[in-house]
Amino acid sequence: MKLIYFILFQFVLLLSFSACQNNDYSPKPKAYYRIQYPEKSYRPLLAPVPFSFTYPKYATLEKDISRDAQKYWYNLHFKQFNGFLHLTYYDFSGKKEYDEMVEDARKLAFKHTIKASAIDQKLINYPDRKVYGIYYAIEGNTASSVQFFLTDSTKNYFRGALYFNERPHYDSIAPVINFIKKDIDTLISTFRWKN
Repeated sequence: MKLIYFILFQFVLLLSFSACQNNDYSPKPKAYYRIQYPEKSYRPLLAPVPFSFTYPKYATLEKDISRDAQKYWYNLHFKQFNGFLHLTYYDFSGKKEYDEMVEDARKLAFKHTIKASAIDQKLINYPDRKVYGIYYAIEGNTASSVQFFLTDSTKNYFRGALYFNERPHYDSIAPVINFIKKDIDTLISTFRWKN
């Protein structure tokens, strides 16, 4: 008798487990981390350089220590977003040198054409401060999404390029890019030559 109850119990248990299956499986969509944006606040550049600007307090200004780095090269490190704004400075002495640097900036921006869905150019023009240049907004799965250069057209040239230490996925990183673009706009709008 006990054997019959045991077999019946096993049968009921097996039946109950088989009845609980859900055959409508659908995978969960991929999700991205929630991004906590810091409050926008800025501080002035205090380094002994031939230019000045303000930059965000949540970014760290670091001296560029790469092999080819020159005296006034810096990286603005957005640690929270794993990104860098590479900043380079050159002084030049003639029109030929100036034209070459402007052409190099254009080539470096348009080097991303293969992966870019759009490259928008915007002129930068602050004649009261003698700050002129071009801002390149690069959309798509490219290595760099923002590049710009500033010059006084006579002896100073300053260039910036935004990079992330991540594989480019524009749709997922676009909110961060838009957040940092506002910081780059502030850097440009507060930029001044010291000499």
